[in-house]
Amino acid sequence: KYICFQASNPGQFENDSDVLWQRGHGPDTTVYHGRVGINTDAPDEALVVCGNAKVMGRVMHPSDSRAKQNIREVDTNEQLRRIAQIKLVEYDYKPEFASVMGINNT
Repeated sequence: KYICFQASNPGQFENDSDVLWQRGHGPDTTVYHGRVGINTDAPDEALVVCGNAKVMGRVMHPSDSRAKQNIREVDTNEQLRRIAQIKLVEYDYKPEFASVMGINNT
């Protein structure tokens, strides 16, 4: 949730266009205009993590009608038939994985 860095003028954010880190619109937000690399100095996407990433919350993939076209209703019976063909499974995490990830209920 937090990104720590030291500004050249602690507590202040510059308004120059050359400055990449800026205070966001929300009270706890920071905006970076560029690519961010963790364990790499050559990120080729908006965020590149070279190594493991631990997510304690959810990974969000926003999706609404503004990002879609050709929206149409489908045949409910056909879709239920297709859903019935999905293979469902149960599993337990391996103890060594669960302990490293902090999972108590395996």
